[in-house]
Parts: sequence; structure tokens; C-alpha cells
Amino acid sequence: MNDMTRNVLILCTGNSCRSQMAEGLWNHLSEGKWRAVSAGSNPAGYVHSLALQVLHEINISLPEARSKHLREFADAAFDLVITVCDSAKESCPIFPGAKEPLPWPFDDPAHATGTDEEKLAAFRRVRDQIQERIKNYLAKQEER
Repeated sequence: MNDMTRNVLILCTGNSCRSQMAEGLWNHLSEGKWRAVSAGSNPAGYVHSLALQVLHEINISLPEARSKHLREFADAAFDLVITVCDSAKESCPIFPGAKEPLPWPFDDPAHATGTDEEKLAAFRRVRDQIQERIKNYLAKQEER
């Protein structure tokens, strides 16, 4: 990691789906210019297998993935803090070291119902929405 690497913290409630997918996508898409970590205000204690599966489908693996509490990062400074669910926006503390806080609400695919294929489709849809949002953000950073 070089001195130009920027840090982003991605917050959610359970840190099992959306924030995990965003962490993997951000680290992949930023090509080393950013270091992304994720955490939750009330960690689920596991990473959802379908979140890992839909990342694997696009050649992103998270072998070290684990559900983390935001307290682990309380003393860290971040260039950007993103909340990926509305409940995290209310229950997550302000990170004074964050230069830029952004709310990016996404549906929680863990709440999807139906067949296994319908649940998988919900995870893919949210993965693709997160990926598009990150790509757009990183493209705007490149323009600066």
C-alpha cells in the first residue's frame, strides 16, 4: 500500500451482506487506490453465503471475510464512510476522522423470500447496484 491509498469504511447493521459485498467490490474496482473495510453496528456474526457466492460469480473472493463490529475501527481515520442501509445511518456513530460521510441505502437481500433462485436473484441485483454506485463514485474521483 502506498501513501496515496485512501481508506473507506462501509457500514451496515449486520455486516453480513451489503457491506461485505461493497468491501469486496470496492477493493477490486479501486485497483489498490483505496482500502475498503466493512463493519456493522450489530454484527450478525457470519457472512451470508449468497453474498460470497454472487461475488465469486464475478471473480471476487473474500477468503478473510468475517462479520465485524464498528468498534474495531473507532480510532481509525477514514477518507470516506458509507452507510449502505437506513438503519445503519441512525445507529452508527459519527466518525470524526471521516472527510466525507455518504448514505447509500440498498435493499437487504437477506430479507428476500421465495425459491433459492429468487433469493440469489435478489443478491445479484443488490450486488450490481452496489457495483454501479462504486464505479460511478470512483470515476468521479478520477475526474478530479
